[in-house]
Amino acid sequence: MSAEKIKFLDLKEVTALHGPEIHEAVKRVVDSGWYLQGSEVERFEKDYAAYIGTRHAIGVANGLDALWLILRAMLETGRLQRGDEIIVPANTYIATILAITDNGLVPVLVEPDAMTMQLDGSRLEEHVTPRTRAVMLVHLYGHCAMTDQIAEFCIRHGFALLEDNAQAHGCRWQGRRTGSLGLAAGHSFYPGKNLGALGDGGAVTTDDDELAATIRALANYGSTRKYIFKYCGRNSRLDEIQAAVLQAKLPHLDADNEHRRRIADIYLTEINHPDVMLPDCGERDGNVWHIFPVRCDRRDALQEYLAANGVQTLIHYPVPPHRQECYSQWQGLELPVTERIHATELSLPISPAMTEADAHRVAALINAWAG
Repeated sequence: MSAEKIKFLDLKEVTALHGPEIHEAVKRVVDSGWYLQGSEVERFEKDYAAYIGTRHAIGVANGLDALWLILRAMLETGRLQRGDEIIVPANTYIATILAITDNGLVPVLVEPDAMTMQLDGSRLEEHVTPRTRAVMLVHLYGHCAMTDQIAEFCIRHGFALLEDNAQAHGCRWQGRRTGSLGLAAGHSFYPGKNLGALGDGGAVTTDDDELAATIRALANYGSTRKYIFKYCGRNSRLDEIQAAVLQAKLPHLDADNEHRRRIADIYLTEINHPDVMLPDCGERDGNVWHIFPVRCDRRDALQEYLAANGVQTLIHYPVPPHRQECYSQWQGLELPVTERIHATELSLPISPAMTEADAHRVAALINAWAG
């Protein structure tokens, strides 16, 4: 076995996979002298919308802004009122929650399914109130969170379905890509994502013309035409270099995701330890394995063991949103499934640059752990 250390995510190697195309894309922008709101963003928006399967894609500064802009546009167009409630999984990354509270809306935290770690559709009905207006679905870890039960729930109540697609670029549900399943979706192109930029970046996808136009204006200071401001907006732009890099990487996304699936297949087939719980992987095309999460009651000991043997792991996420200081009003909430996941989750290395040999090595090390 190789004695080389296995990084959780080697961004240098990931970038090198498509290095010549990325270098050419950056050079093209530098040489053009046009760095914001130009043809590179326009081209990427068009191609990304086609890839996701929506009429619109609006490039923005990051994934949090994408979610924030969706909700603010719904407020501006009268689809939401401040104080309305948004159902959201309790075990999501905090950005999903921040987008809701920063818009004067109320997150209603719902427990996930213990096996899939995705929003539990069987728990939704008990959380409905007269102020419920939408469900913010999070495709956590790259695993499609959509189910027939959730779809039926939203249709029956007339609730908007919104998607946090930050971790699931290229994922599918019943033949459609996540990011096209509801009213609108937020996407993150943070460097570590399946489709990652060389800095921050994000997008909103939607089929709704009014919502798209409002989001585009809100992201440009609230301006509908130069120096004319209809909304109190913000400056949230995807820049030309990041758009060009994303454009260079987009044609390779499906192949990169398939490589992630091969790494995941090795883990799923070979890891066989009584103290290590493997994830429920779902349908093959319904998981793009942004993260490969295992669970272990002695998570910290397993992490230390792997580190001592040259394998870097991370935790997604050590502290759930309702236990964060910034949401101290939720400290009394009891969410045992969420808290159990956050106390036991460990993310194994996975990326399009990781070798199958390294995946075999990680599996063998786990199986040899004394536990």
